[in-house]
Amino acid sequence: MALEIVTSDRCAWHQTPPGHPESPERHDVMSATAARWRDRGVLVVDPAPASRAQLSRVHHEAYLDRLSNMAGQALMLDADTFTSPESWEVATVAAGAALTAVDAVIGGRATHAAALVRPPGHHAEPGRAMGFCLLNNVAIAAAEALARGVARVAVVDFDVHHGNGTQRVFYADPRVLVISTHQWPFYPGTGRVSEVGDGAGEGFTVNVPIEGGATDRDYDVVFDHIVAPVVERFSPELILVSAGFDAHERDPLGGMRMTAAGYANLAAHLVGMADRSARGRLVMVTEGGYHLPSLSESLDAVMGVLGEADAGNRHAWPREAGQSAVRGHEAVARVRAAQFPYWRGL
Repeated sequence: MALEIVTSDRCAWHQTPPGHPESPERHDVMSATAARWRDRGVLVVDPAPASRAQLSRVHHEAYLDRLSNMAGQALMLDADTFTSPESWEVATVAAGAALTAVDAVIGGRATHAAALVRPPGHHAEPGRAMGFCLLNNVAIAAAEALARGVARVAVVDFDVHHGNGTQRVFYADPRVLVISTHQWPFYPGTGRVSEVGDGAGEGFTVNVPIEGGATDRDYDVVFDHIVAPVVERFSPELILVSAGFDAHERDPLGGMRMTAAGYANLAAHLVGMADRSARGRLVMVTEGGYHLPSLSESLDAVMGVLGEADAGNRHAWPREAGQSAVRGHEAVARVRAAQFPYWRGL
């Protein structure tokens, strides 16, 4: 099967204050997306929660103790991040969905898998919740893949915000390539081109900060000239995607001008990378995306690509459409200068 979707109605149980952008209604969109694709013959799986052992590969034991002790309580962890009585359980289920998706592609049930979950995860650091995130779902998935014998994992994050938590987890680990495209300057203030990794991991963190106002075409340029060449030279055995849809032109939190067709195009890029360097194995895990109709349109567009056998051989929108790509080319130039010692010939 080309595609497996992993989601759970328990993701709606995590409650945030009224008016908070990371609302339970986001799960309604994800659930409706999964139902549409189930009707088209795609397998939709309800995951088991992640185990404590799986979580502790990424998060400190003391932090996991604090989170688990918050079960049954509604608390404010920082200015943006909240728990409700069910949040600990929901966070473990969201992480479990990412793990189930990894199992699907490693185990051969599917070539591509998508974990449609909330709360998001890429801001969660080993010992800290932030930016709506409690557990770092994609980092937990990457650590699981490594534990199961995958030698090299690439994480590509196209959320409008930098995935600071994922970067921190793997900053000194050469087995995990972390590439992030994100609006700059913007929350959380990390993700400069000069942040390239540390120690044995130096050169395996690639940040692509892009000026606000970037379009589908800007992202296409960045993926053509930075993301795809680096991923393919790294030659991962698995590609994980932190898929945030908050760079959409209608999203209230971002300042970009992406469209659903543009996200489908990024998915086509990623499928092509997976086909050329990772035996096709690709897992997508949802992050941001706060304008509900746009989230629905973008998820459908991306699922359509992940479910197609030849998705990596096409672009989802006309490349000659005439959009300017000034921001994309400027980002490429900055990244090339910073990454030259590690990825010559970019």
